[in-house]
Amino acid sequence: MQNSVLFLLFLCLFWGCKNPDQTQTQTQAPNIIYILADDLGYGELGAYGQEKIKTPNLDRLAAEGMRFTQHYTGAPVCAPSRYMFLTGAHAGHAYIRGNYELGQFEDENEGGQMPIPETTPTLAKMLKTAGYQTAMVGKWGLGMNNTTGSPLIQGFDYYYGYLDQKQAHNYYPTHLWENDEIAPLENDYFLVHSPIASGSDQAAFDHFKGDDYAPDRMIGKALHFLDTTSVEKPFFFYYPSPIPHVSLQVPDSLVQQYEGDFEETPYYGNKGYTAHQYPKAAYAAMITHLDTEVGKIWEAVKARGQEENTLILFSSDNGPTFAGGVDAAYFNSAAGFRGLKMDVYEGGIRIPFIAYWKGKIKPGSVSDLVSGHWDMYNTFADLSDQDQKSPDGISILPELLGSKGQKQHEYIYFEYPEKRGQVALRMGDWKGVKVEMKTNSNSTWELYNLKEDPQELMNLAQQYPEIILKIDSLQQIAHRPAHIREWEFINPKYKK
Repeated sequence: MQNSVLFLLFLCLFWGCKNPDQTQTQTQAPNIIYILADDLGYGELGAYGQEKIKTPNLDRLAAEGMRFTQHYTGAPVCAPSRYMFLTGAHAGHAYIRGNYELGQFEDENEGGQMPIPETTPTLAKMLKTAGYQTAMVGKWGLGMNNTTGSPLIQGFDYYYGYLDQKQAHNYYPTHLWENDEIAPLENDYFLVHSPIASGSDQAAFDHFKGDDYAPDRMIGKALHFLDTTSVEKPFFFYYPSPIPHVSLQVPDSLVQQYEGDFEETPYYGNKGYTAHQYPKAAYAAMITHLDTEVGKIWEAVKARGQEENTLILFSSDNGPTFAGGVDAAYFNSAAGFRGLKMDVYEGGIRIPFIAYWKGKIKPGSVSDLVSGHWDMYNTFADLSDQDQKSPDGISILPELLGSKGQKQHEYIYFEYPEKRGQVALRMGDWKGVKVEMKTNSNSTWELYNLKEDPQELMNLAQQYPEIILKIDSLQQIAHRPAHIREWEFINPKYKK
């Protein structure tokens, strides 16, 4: 008996013994990875019908997981959509409803966007309370390092990347940020919004290149976190990539994979952002590069043996762009939906959403559940067994797991104060839209049946006045006055 005990002790010393409490098990709360693309359209992945751009990793993630067909952003631009994801608030209740810019583009004038108030409940704070390790790598856009909007104040143990969205217009910046400190890069400063003359030579295009490609630095930090984070506690990793938001900047070696695939006309920067000789190839290469990053993150999870206890989610912050040399029509970026970024029509707000959890989510499944960014708060609360819930969201965990009891939204609501003021409300298959509300005090509802007319081509407002009345009444319930004058366009107490 004594010899047997000694032998077991020897094995432990030689091979290493693991305490069951030190290894992630299926009873532990799952790890959560949320990857957010920037300005990626509904139709820009192969899994969603894209035919020109290669996205093999995301296509495989969808094939082995669940693909959502009616998932929405909270807003059709960056900052408010990110705020609504983090807080579970829809646009009528959100503190941040537009891209409220502070500062300028120059390094010395970097000012970021309107910061989140310090006491705001965020899903990162909630998960941290639940014992999660939390990290953010990528583009933030919700406040600078010296404001209440710092990621360190909003629930993240660690962060690295862009704080100011304007700085993120340049993929070769002089610096990024790491835990409220400047993280220098080996790049010289240049202003990205500098058009060049038509017919310019190679040197003019090369002006917008550098040595340190920011996405490569960020994926390095992401993989380091995934490789070194403790297995004794679950982690929440938020990866808001800046790709494929313009500028069109990507290493030449990646552009070459699309060389000759498209008929190209050089872009000289006349519509903002950097010039590029091969704008179509550059845009495709950026999306493929993002796809490669997703593959690396997935492989890192597998290498740690954590795939069966890690939920991987992928989405976008809003619809595809119209600026900076991008040809959304050529790539069918919005998959035939009406509108683009900055629109509350489907092309601006319906986004791809893929969920993968080995052994939990049925491979190859497709969900038509109407859901959105604001639902992640309640979903993550359920995953971490927390009581905190947002009144604007639902948990989609039953849908992910194929179990009973999935709740449905009575309606979903969109409110966007920029681009002359827009609102939209979806109720079942019916969707009401109002535009030009800042310039037309008599703006009326448009009405579409998304089941029969997903492209929003046939305005049925005249035929269904009772539906309009219902949508109008719900809109008034959904809207709460904004805290700044610029965002209060629905029932302003001032002359427009």
